Amino acid sequence: MTARFDYTRPAELFPSRRYAKSLGRYRRFASAAEAVRYVIEEQPQAWLVGTMLDIDGERYEGKAIQALYDAAEFPLKRHLTAAA
Repeated sequence: MTARFDYTRPAELFPSRRYAKSLGRYRRFASAAEAVRYVIEEQPQAWLVGTMLDIDGERYEGKAIQALYDAAEFPLKRHLTAAA
């Protein structure tokens, strides 16, 4: 992940089709940071597979979403310990 990622940009969340009916549907977030934290902290780990964040036309899935959360530049307080 680039250190220049802008966590303040709005983001759209498209959950995995497998989990869309039971866990959530499309959502918009005021910032990418809020969307990333929601995916990592409020949804089951299995939910990452097939889930996509669209941030100004750039798409992030699974491990890329986790990497955004784990990055030193992540601007929000983490409620979970970052993965190794």
